[in-house]
This record gives sequence, structure tokens and C-alpha cells, in this order.
Amino acid sequence: MIDQATIDRILDAAQIVDVVSEFVTLRKRGVNFVGLCPFHNEKTPSFSVSPAKGLCKCFSCGKGGNVVHFIMEHEQMSYYEALKYLAKKYNIEIKERELTNEERQAQSTRESMFIVNNFARDYFQNILKNHVDGRSIGMAYLRQRGFRDDIIEKFQVGYCTDSHDSLAQEALRLGYKKEFLVKTGVCYETDDHRLRDRFWGRIIFPVHTLSGKVVAFGGRVLSTQTKGIKVKYVNSPESEIYHKSSELYGIFFAKQAIVKQDRCFLVEGYTDVISMHQAGVENVVSSSGTALTPGQIRLIHRFTNNITVLYDGDVAGIKASLRGIDMLLEEGMNIKVCLLPDGEDPDSFARKHNSEGFQNFIRDHESDFIRFKTNLLMEDAGKDPIKRAELISDIVRSISVIPEAIVRDVYIKECSQQLRIEEKLLVAEVAKLREAQAAKANRPMLNPSPTNEPGQPASPNTASEGGTPPPYDAPMPEEVYESFIPQEGKEGQEFYKFERLILQTVIRYGERIMCNVKDEEGNEVPVRVLEYVISDLKGDELSFHNPQHRQILSEAAAHLYDNGFKAERYFLSHPDPTISKLCVDLINVRYQLSKYHSKTQKIVTDEERLYELVPMLMVNFKYAIVTEELKHLLYALQDPALANNNEKCDSLMKRYNSLREVQSLMAKRLGDRVVLR
Repeated sequence: MIDQATIDRILDAAQIVDVVSEFVTLRKRGVNFVGLCPFHNEKTPSFSVSPAKGLCKCFSCGKGGNVVHFIMEHEQMSYYEALKYLAKKYNIEIKERELTNEERQAQSTRESMFIVNNFARDYFQNILKNHVDGRSIGMAYLRQRGFRDDIIEKFQVGYCTDSHDSLAQEALRLGYKKEFLVKTGVCYETDDHRLRDRFWGRIIFPVHTLSGKVVAFGGRVLSTQTKGIKVKYVNSPESEIYHKSSELYGIFFAKQAIVKQDRCFLVEGYTDVISMHQAGVENVVSSSGTALTPGQIRLIHRFTNNITVLYDGDVAGIKASLRGIDMLLEEGMNIKVCLLPDGEDPDSFARKHNSEGFQNFIRDHESDFIRFKTNLLMEDAGKDPIKRAELISDIVRSISVIPEAIVRDVYIKECSQQLRIEEKLLVAEVAKLREAQAAKANRPMLNPSPTNEPGQPASPNTASEGGTPPPYDAPMPEEVYESFIPQEGKEGQEFYKFERLILQTVIRYGERIMCNVKDEEGNEVPVRVLEYVISDLKGDELSFHNPQHRQILSEAAAHLYDNGFKAERYFLSHPDPTISKLCVDLINVRYQLSKYHSKTQKIVTDEERLYELVPMLMVNFKYAIVTEELKHLLYALQDPALANNNEKCDSLMKRYNSLREVQSLMAKRLGDRVVLR
């Protein structure tokens, strides 16, 4: 772990204009610099870099942050990888904490395994290029498949001769340990303790991690002259550095293209990926012939929400992969499916088309996954009622895992028409499955079905049970908070907006003095913005609902009286990248008043009016919470079950009337709100 002092030195040294200029052509505009956004295609510059603040921001796609966030996004690195990248660029020594003996041993083992894999990659490449069998068999095969030399070099493709121990003997001769040759799976040990090559007689495809390290190999048999080979593909076994459920072939070479295109193509084999790259389509990865796993899905989801699965005409193979596609739906991804012409796979099809032709075909022939799955299964079902019932159950299961209620609703309507079955029945089945999924996960249901029955609350809330707002040390349950987050077209939840505004003020001015108050002895005592916010929240037993907001407020409070503490600086260099990124989002401002306005009139800044701005934000925050709770109390009071529970009904009414009084008082203080009774 990198200590905070080192992080601060890196951020002090790294000039954002200098770093961004390596990837984007910048032009000075006023006090800032602008250029074409590197994260999406655009013709008009909307990417702004502020050297004064050390921040960048695209005001079209919204991506940006400080210099570390830019490197993370552009190079698809982790937070610590980006810090190390910048430290190397500016010649800053990184001091990490002392490792335990166990951690040091584990790190040494991992590093040794990566070193062995690098040796094996170089060995295979050398055999392909310089060995007689490599040139006459391996390279001849690759060129027969139409692969260019630059593509072969890019993907570090190699070859292993049909000698069963040539790599093993060379590795031992050079001093590589038998232990790590076996651990990586490059070699295996026979019963009589001899060391043998795992990939003999095969063309070799190295598998790279997200950061470009060789973590495994895939070997494909390619010649009938090689005797005794029965299995077409051999892959590295699982190891301390390789977990096939978490890796995707080609992700290292595709990550930037996926981000820029905001879409990922998913194929099956190694050569599918390589051929598509050669055709100019680089946003492609392969599951390497295995079913998709949650780890692989999360890896894709880091870069895009949109995925297109490319299939050849193998119906059996398509059906076998449907479960993996359902997992993509469950992750909330937008999935398209494209069926290639008969007799074609992504490899052969890409070799016959350039990038434009390939993309045009996909655009013209891709289909939404639910429609594709429905059509595919309907062909099997025919008029058989049992098979049709199974088909409907299968489609309903797929729809039920989609997290977005509106998307589920659209699919239900379409499937109702396509399958000729009543929409109400599909709604009920989807709701039943979602309730079962929620119960299995041991969590409360949110939006159990696309539509709510009259009188039902849209989502649960502690207020609907007649409770009080959550105390400062017992924040609103996470599930309830999530149901409050504002969404497009969704009413209410203004408290979330004011919560962000308060936090924005805390980050910008938390350590500033906003006013003076007199103590019991009549002495004037300065009050800082952060002190006021915390005291005001505790006085009404309230807290921020977002867990990250709570963390920021808590850490700011802990450091408030530290010498030289500045909230903005502290959180911009926070070791948790989600916190530092949130800080960037909160302090970024797109527009600034020109100097013309300050010449003609006195402009009062937020900092100059903190004494009135902060209390007003706090009142607005509380007003929005009270309004939200009143709305949920009304939902609860409409429940027909209350007719037989007078005690609970009276409790809810008492709570409702009390909050109405509070709301009226707040409205008077705010001055521009009218509360209708």
C-alpha cells in the first residue's frame, strides 16, 4: 500500500496539462485548455483541463477527474497502477508499508511465476520465428490463415515443437526452477519425476491480464503430422496467478477501444479475436470457449454497459451459452446478439471484410437478446404445449433477472404479443420469481414488478412503519436509500440533491470560518462550516444517506483540527479512488463568469456568504427529508390492512400530523414554499 505522503508527492509533481498532452492535443482557452475527448468520438472539443485546479472533465460524456483518474480511465489501470505510472514518469520513489513474511513469500512466488511465463512467451516466439519447424509449420499455418506479421507480433503468438521436453530442458539450463515451471503449468511432472512440456506440437496464444502481464497460455494443434495429439486445444491449468473465470482473452488489447466505442464484442476463440483486430475491429474479447462467469462479466462491465455476442450457425453451441447471457442481463447490461451467415464464424467472416463492412453487417443484423432467445426457442417448441410452457418459463426467468423495472416492463409487453399470452400472467410470474430471488439473497424487495397495485408503496421506508428518521449513528438502511436515489422521470428525492450540495460545500469550504457565536461567558467563538453541518445533523438525529457521503463527512470531522488541513486537497488525494473521484465530480464547475461581469458589478462569491448559504442548505435538506417521509406515510395510510389495525393507524396519523407541522415551520423559514393542507 502506498503511503499518503508519497501520494501527495506524486500529485504535487504530476502536472495535469503535461500528462494529458501525451494523449490529447490541447489548446489554451482562457485560463484552461481544451481538446477532443479521448473517451468518445467527437468533432467539437468538449474536454477541458484546468491547470489551476489540477482537474480535467469532458462536459459531453462526463468522464474526467484529477491526473490519477485520467490515467486510470485512459490506460485502464487500477488506482495504484496509475500512481506507480506517474511516480515512474516523475522519478518519484514509492515507499510501501513493510510486508509480513507470509505476504513477502506470496509476492515472491507470484513474481517468480510471472517471470517463468515471460520466459515461456519469449521462447515460443523465438521458436516460431527462428526454428526450422516454427517457420515451416507454425508460421506457415498462421500465414495460411491470413494473419499478418504485425498482428502475430502484437498478440505475441508463438510455437512449440513436437519435442516433448525442449522447453523444459532449456528452462532448467537457464536456471529456472522446476517448482515454478510446474506451478505455472508451462510444464508438468510425470509419475517418474520427469519434466515434460504441456504445449508440445502446438501454436501458442499467450493470455494477458488487464495490465498486460502473461498469466496463461492456450495451445492449438495445427498439423496432422504431429502424432499422438487427440485434444485440439490445451490451456494452462488454474494457478496462483491464473483463474480462468476472471480472465478474458484479448482484454488487454481491447480495453481502450471498448471504452471509446462504448461497446464490446464477445466471441469464442483466440483466432476470432486476432482476425477481428486485423480487420480493424479492436473492441473484442473472447471467453476462450468456456461459459461466461460473473468475474468475466464484471471485467467487461468495467468498460462498457453494451455488449454484442457474435454467434456462428451452431444452434447447439448457442443454446449452451444462453445461461451466460442471462448472467449479463442480471448485471444490468444491454445485450445484442448477431448471427453470422451460415458456414461463417467471427474469424472467417472478419478475414473477408474490413472494419466498416464488419460493423455495417452487425448493425444491420444484430437483435435484442430477449427477442433472439424467444425466436430461437419457439422454433424448437413448435405447437407442443409442454415445450411452449417450458419456453415461456425460460423467457420469464431471463426477464426476471433484469434489474431495471422499465426495461422489464417493455420486455413483458413485447413477449406477451410475441408468445400470445396475457400480459398480467407474465407480470405475475416475473414478480413471483423476483420475490424468490430477493428471499434467497435475504434482502427486501425493491420494485418487485413493473407495475404496483393501487395503494401499495413503491418502495419500503422506515417512515411507513410510523418510525422516526434514522439517528446520526444509525443511517437509513442501504436498500431503502437506494430506492430514494433520483432517476430520470422519477419524482421526489430532493434530499439527495441537497445532500450533495452540502457535501460539495464541506469539501470546498469545510475548514473555513462561516460565522462567530458567543459562548456562555460572552466570548466570540468562530464556527467552521464542517462544525456547523455536523452539529446541525446531530441535533436532529439525521445523517447523510449515501455511505460515501457519510465516510467523507466522518473523515473530514476527524481531521478538522489538524494543522494545515484542507478538505478539498485531502479528498482529491484520498487513497480510495471512489472517494477522490466523487470529490472531483462535486467540485468541477463547467461555467465561470467572465471578467466582464466583475468589472460592471460586485460579484458575491459563495465563500463570502457561507453564513447564510450553509444554514439554508441544511434547512432545504431537512425539508426534503420530511416531504419524502410524508409521501411514504401517505402510501402506508392507503393500505387496506390498516382498517383492522386502529392502533397502527393512529400511530401513523399522529406521526403524519406532527411532520406536517414541522414542514409548515420549515416552509415559513424558507420563505418561498407553500404547504397545502
